Amino acid sequence: MKVRHIVLGLLSISVIAPIFLYTDRVATFVNPSSSRRDFLDDVGAFTVAGDNTRHLNVLQHQESSTLKEPIGVVYSDQSTDSFPKVTREHKSTRVLSATNEERQQQLSNPIRQVVDRAPRNLTTTLDSHPNASNISAVKLEQKPTQPARKINQTERSDNKHDRQTEPADVQVRRLKDQLIRAKVYLSLPSIRNNPHVTRELRLRVKEVTRALGDATKDTDLPKIAVAKMKAMEQSLEKAKQVQDDCAAVVKKLRAMLHSSEEQLRVHKRQTMFLTQLTAKTLPKGLHCLPLRLTTEYYSLNSSQQNFPNQQKLEDPRLYHYALFSDNILAAAVVVNSTVAHAKHPSKHVFHVVTDRLNYAAMRMWFLGNPPGKATIQVQNIEEFTWLNASYSPVLKQLGSPSMIDYYFRAHRANSDQNLKFRNPKYLSILNHLRFYLPQIFPKLNKVLFLDDDIVVQKDLTGLWSLDLKGNVNGAVETCGEIFHRFDRYLNFSNPLISKNFNPHACGWAYGMNVFDLDEWRRQNITEVYHRWQRLNRDRQLWKLGTLPPGLITFWKRTYSLDKSWHVLGLGYNPNVNQREIEEAAVIHYNGNLKPWLEIAIPKYKSHWTKYVDFDVMYLRECNINP
Repeated sequence: MKVRHIVLGLLSISVIAPIFLYTDRVATFVNPSSSRRDFLDDVGAFTVAGDNTRHLNVLQHQESSTLKEPIGVVYSDQSTDSFPKVTREHKSTRVLSATNEERQQQLSNPIRQVVDRAPRNLTTTLDSHPNASNISAVKLEQKPTQPARKINQTERSDNKHDRQTEPADVQVRRLKDQLIRAKVYLSLPSIRNNPHVTRELRLRVKEVTRALGDATKDTDLPKIAVAKMKAMEQSLEKAKQVQDDCAAVVKKLRAMLHSSEEQLRVHKRQTMFLTQLTAKTLPKGLHCLPLRLTTEYYSLNSSQQNFPNQQKLEDPRLYHYALFSDNILAAAVVVNSTVAHAKHPSKHVFHVVTDRLNYAAMRMWFLGNPPGKATIQVQNIEEFTWLNASYSPVLKQLGSPSMIDYYFRAHRANSDQNLKFRNPKYLSILNHLRFYLPQIFPKLNKVLFLDDDIVVQKDLTGLWSLDLKGNVNGAVETCGEIFHRFDRYLNFSNPLISKNFNPHACGWAYGMNVFDLDEWRRQNITEVYHRWQRLNRDRQLWKLGTLPPGLITFWKRTYSLDKSWHVLGLGYNPNVNQREIEEAAVIHYNGNLKPWLEIAIPKYKSHWTKYVDFDVMYLRECNINP
């Protein structure tokens, strides 16, 4: 009996006690004020290792009766744009506060506290909880996933931009680098002693060389080039494993670099010499043309050898051009292009002066190919009897043995290093005739001087109405390029030059110049030119041609024209701005790469050849083609 009571008592304890405990726990959720604070106090007063005064601080211990919300750091919208950049912090902080009532609700709801620390994706589960209606708290602003997508888009756009700005010859240069590396390895003893690697590298060199060919851009490469590049890279890695002595590789590369630099210097000297030689040489067709024209000219009757409209030659109301040349085809292009763009061709008069050898041929060309309604005159320089050595110092100097020896001693060891200073064209008085314009045209008051290596693209009559403001020369300045300053042409170590001129003064260009001949005569410019030529008889003030004496003679007497009147550089610079060329009134092929030579810059040649009629009989007979 006693045993039965004991058993029933144990059963009642084991059944009733869990129910009681469960009911008490449910009451805690339902009525938080009953035991929530006691529970927290018990947890906070939990002792460790017998330390009765030490609290177990899972979170920072709060002395106040209520728990405080943590400070939430929330990124503003502006900060999302700079999120990838750690160094740019655009933060805005907010202190998230709530009413005492809201805080009390949070404290009374243990599930909410767990949820606030839970991942975002658990909120759905919480919403389905029976007490979800009692769950309320201040919601922290969440950073959207949009910035991450923006970052990816930005990275993709940056990568696309990098690909667009990549050089067009990346793979070409990589292939060339591989060839250099392969040649270095093949020259090393450790590689030569390994026949397998040597044979493989030589095979790869042949394949890459064949794939590379004459390509200068990646688009020129064949499709197989990428595969050959990868195969070469693998072979180079094998060679690298065999040859692990970096010092030997560096030594070989330095030797190759030194050899390449020396070869480059030699090639540059050869190129300069050959370019200068080609510039001095008359092409076979242009040598044939004057011979053929001269023969034809002397077969004409005397009445057929005259030009019409000769009464206009001294009329100051017309537009007069001065052209001094011994190149028939070049002179023809100047005249043809000018007339083609003239608004009133009948008012334009061309005065062509040439030498004795080309006089008959030049006349025959323009007799057979007259410039439309324009008037033309062809003169022989030997007809200017007043131009002799007693009057012109430069003519006396040009005929001196020392001057001839200077221009033709290019083969000597002690000769001047710059072949440009010894071009025989500077021996021609035609080059210096520009300093005697008032003597050649005594009845004219204004004349436009044109070089024979220019092309006219617009009507030039506006130049005659320009007010030069008391200056003699109207020209386009060339200060944009550093080598067109005075110190590039004149010897400023000489006191005569340094005392009278500014080394940084702006140069200007010959080729298209408008000259006020009345002002020229009044200031006696020709005598100024003669005085400086006498001072330079030993070439100590300048060496090159007619521009240096022109800079001196017209010092402070030059009016600057707008740049669009005259664009230079088509005879040496392949990077002249295309828009400037198209908008220019005159384009100038100054330099050695003249448009009638084979060495001309191809993309500029068409501006010149379109004014040449290659169907003319004389050009066909001399095999002159575009």
